[in-house]
Amino acid sequence: MDLAFFGVQLLNGFQYGLLLFLIASGLTLIFGIMGIINLAHGAMYMIGAYLAFDLTQRLGNFWLAILIAVPIAVLLGLVIERLFLDTLYKRDHLYQVLLTFGLILVLNEAQRIIWGGDVHSVALPEPFTGAIALTDNLQYPVYRLFVAAVCLVLAGAIYWIIRHTRLGIVIRAGAVNREMVEGLGINIRTLFTLIFSVGVALAAFAGMMAAPLSSITPGMGDSILITCFVVVVIGGIGSIKGAFFGALLIGMAETFGPVLIPSLASMLIYLIMALVLLIKPRGLFA
Repeated sequence: MDLAFFGVQLLNGFQYGLLLFLIASGLTLIFGIMGIINLAHGAMYMIGAYLAFDLTQRLGNFWLAILIAVPIAVLLGLVIERLFLDTLYKRDHLYQVLLTFGLILVLNEAQRIIWGGDVHSVALPEPFTGAIALTDNLQYPVYRLFVAAVCLVLAGAIYWIIRHTRLGIVIRAGAVNREMVEGLGINIRTLFTLIFSVGVALAAFAGMMAAPLSSITPGMGDSILITCFVVVVIGGIGSIKGAFFGALLIGMAETFGPVLIPSLASMLIYLIMALVLLIKPRGLFA
């Protein structure tokens, strides 16, 4: 592996890791703070990609499609939380698993009814259609760098909100002691609706940003869900910082694994998770 190829793989791993963080950050908020095991989180990633495809086809502008699709994703999260999850907060996790697994089936079938079973793609948006020449033979797409930059900005914004704002204090307090927060006069139900809607929007937005980078296929969120659960467990449930570093670690592993150790590539992320849990049973930043 020469230095230029290593650099390209490093950039790919970094960009993929940051995209994973966008999805995993919403999952760790919902799982770690609300106590909801949301198996349908990957389906939100798929819905985001299909919304980007559909609205781009209708409007002819990828950026306008994103502006319209994000509020739709927030509204979808709000409807799901109020109609289905609101009654499950004080019930056993088995109820949550069954309900959210059912939501996967419903959302996957809704996708097939609305958009069919064909594979779709979204063209690279202007002005990010070009590439940066790394060597005479290697180029790196500008859009991938743009996606990485957007994910970095969002990661910083999420961390700042959670750690340095009153809303973040209330969110962290609600994760530790819901009854105490309610006793202080804060409407925890509204807070949880906000968290769930934002978590869904983050997953959907990741799907929108990834739409020009890969094919849009039915059920594409199912495989990403498993990877994101690995990220959350490695980083520590409920930790945004943990989700960030866990996502980068898994992004690098999934990028370099098939190149360096192809025989272990399919199980590498699970081996990493097992190793981390042996050393730190609650994750890196529990």
